Amino acid sequence: MENPVKTVSGLQETGDRSRAVNRSQLFWLVVLFAAAVYLGCILSPPSLMDDVDAVQAQIAHNMISSGDWVTARLDGVAYLEKPPLIYWMIAVAYKVFGVHDWAARIPIALSAIALCVTTAAFGVWAFGRRAGFYAGLCMSTCIGLFLFTRILVPDVVLTLTIVLAMWAFLRVLDEEEPNPRAWAAILAASLGVGLLLKSLIAIVFPAAAAIIYLLCTRQLFSARMWKRLRPLSGLAIILLIAAPWHILATLRNPPYFSFTMKSVPGEYHGFFWFFFINEQLLRFLNLRSPRDYNTVPRLYFWLLNLVWLFPWSVYLPAALKLSYRPVDRAGRTRLLALCWTGFVLVFFTFSTTQEYYSMPCYPALALLIGSGIAFNGRIVRHGTRFLTVICSIAALAAIAILVAVHHVPTPGDISQALSSNPEAYTLSLGHMEDLTLKSFAYLRIPLALAAASFLIGAIGTLQTAGKKVYVTVAIMMVVFFHAARLAMIDFDPYLSSRPLVNKLLQSPEGNLIVDHHYYWFSSVFFYTDRTALLLNGRFNNLVYGSYAPNAPSVFLDDNQFRDLWQRPERYYIFAKDTGVDHLESLVGKDQLNLLEESGGKVLITNHPVSSSVLPNAP
Repeated sequence: MENPVKTVSGLQETGDRSRAVNRSQLFWLVVLFAAAVYLGCILSPPSLMDDVDAVQAQIAHNMISSGDWVTARLDGVAYLEKPPLIYWMIAVAYKVFGVHDWAARIPIALSAIALCVTTAAFGVWAFGRRAGFYAGLCMSTCIGLFLFTRILVPDVVLTLTIVLAMWAFLRVLDEEEPNPRAWAAILAASLGVGLLLKSLIAIVFPAAAAIIYLLCTRQLFSARMWKRLRPLSGLAIILLIAAPWHILATLRNPPYFSFTMKSVPGEYHGFFWFFFINEQLLRFLNLRSPRDYNTVPRLYFWLLNLVWLFPWSVYLPAALKLSYRPVDRAGRTRLLALCWTGFVLVFFTFSTTQEYYSMPCYPALALLIGSGIAFNGRIVRHGTRFLTVICSIAALAAIAILVAVHHVPTPGDISQALSSNPEAYTLSLGHMEDLTLKSFAYLRIPLALAAASFLIGAIGTLQTAGKKVYVTVAIMMVVFFHAARLAMIDFDPYLSSRPLVNKLLQSPEGNLIVDHHYYWFSSVFFYTDRTALLLNGRFNNLVYGSYAPNAPSVFLDDNQFRDLWQRPERYYIFAKDTGVDHLESLVGKDQLNLLEESGGKVLITNHPVSSSVLPNAP
């Protein structure tokens, strides 16, 4: 007769193995979806965009070329605004894969995948494997994370350090945690790495969320709690990671210390003042100079998070019905997620805001959404029905537009079919107002793919149930994101200066000039890997470094440009088509020889290369 104890033990062992296999399958499914989105979309084209996208990529390239990995530079001018870790990550990618635009995107893509997996693992630990899986799907396929990783900003890496810090914080406090010392070290290391990504904000967010949580749970003054957190050893780890670069940057960019609270154009006070006082304190107070940033209206900043978390935000109401009492691991995690989200949103309510500034709270909201979906109540089913309606309307709208533009011709590039609404550009999606019906004729393939994705969502959410619904929604978003990538290729002439660079590389050697702002043509610097003179370019981000004692003489005024343009040496200037009239007023139309026009931008030389001359301005 079989031993019943052994039989029960064997059944438990089989069950444990089955659960481990299920966890592994769900884990790899999250990896698969995240990789399909983020690694699948690093391909080039689309090219690096003008503005901050190509700026970040070129700073990393400059570090490799110069050997100076401490002070970031643009066109030789010190760029002291941000910590260097994102540049180092991109530079390492260059070392491994070569200097390519797709290589510059690899660190962001890998960080996004790591963020999705970490959020899923956090959810499994807190709520169980189903909720963790749904939280991972939410992070992998929400609109905001995709949209705000199309440019090479470090916020996704910062968000990864914050979610890891928050998870480590809860694990340190968990009485059942067998390795609290290790998790305390992970907490400190996450904060230290965050300092090298976005400076003090990387500590303020998790520390404030943790303090609010401890106040809510009446543990803030618990000696036992502070002993488990090990603040002294944690501080040592933070300093070991972050202090060396801050010290070196201060020493290499004197004067060492200045504490003036006046941010005045033309005054140079070294790295320490600009980085800590001007960029941290005065920016928060909206007193920073130059004021080269916009701010999003507060109501939009809050409500647009429902868009950034779409399609999963339809399930957020389900999380509101769950318990936030810190009586078990699930309740403690929900309470922390609430404190975490609340502080981030309130903090930026009293500061300058951009939509992507709220990215650090995405994992917290994803955890709440994942636990709400796992509850699978009536509100969840209503959310699915609502999603069916949205997807159906979106599919019908896309199909209707395709029919309407079926016979519309598409001469030139898409910029010719766009309108201009600069007053809307404060919002990340403000350029959507530039779209006209004619412009969709240039987007037939991505629009058809988007229509297919919405049909997948509409049919899948209507016909399936349980886990299949959420997998179908994730598939819909993967297809939609690749449609968006194809659309960005069509926008390449409008968003990047690469077509102009391609013409330049086919032309005789000459010196480069950029009209006005470096950021307007930052992709020129990346794709040529050359410096350029900046006509009236002491502007915004380059103002402060331009007054450093060792700043290069790359800035031209109108008189200097006029003198250079009339020399026998060849010069090329990159300009917006709206700036051609000003150039004509300086040197005359006959001295402007058009080489290429693309996306509302022109490449002009001072000596003819062929018979092409500048046509009459509109």
